[in-house]
Amino acid sequence: METFDALHAFRSFRDSFYECLDRRADALFELTDALLSAEAVSSPVHLSLQASHRRGWGSLLYAALEHGRIDAEALRELLARDPLAGAEDEQPIYAVDVSVWPSCDAESSPERGFYYHPATAAGPAIPSCATMMLPSSFHRKDSSGAI
Repeated sequence: METFDALHAFRSFRDSFYECLDRRADALFELTDALLSAEAVSSPVHLSLQASHRRGWGSLLYAALEHGRIDAEALRELLARDPLAGAEDEQPIYAVDVSVWPSCDAESSPERGFYYHPATAAGPAIPSCATMMLPSSFHRKDSSGAI
């Protein structure tokens, strides 16, 4: 995907996400940015300390959480699209970490740790991460999958 196309897809996704927000849309949008840019979040009020949360006050954050509204169906439709899919003839497949165990050696998420699962065969046990391969067609509303 060309850089311009990727940037356009990202901006389009953000615009579409904003349209899914109803009441307190600006505050919820900034809250989402803060959540996605934070390294670790020990409580919701710590999100107000993120640079992307420009409103600054924790009370505004809690007001957005209490009174804000999100169009769940529109958000589901948005997330079911393939905004970063490659060429049309390629079938994207997403790997999803489904473990609830920490995997601290994972480069993309250093705060997590290993998921140990004993081998049922005669071979040695190998520490690894539990993952699930999810084809993008699983999300589409057609004969091959459902949301």
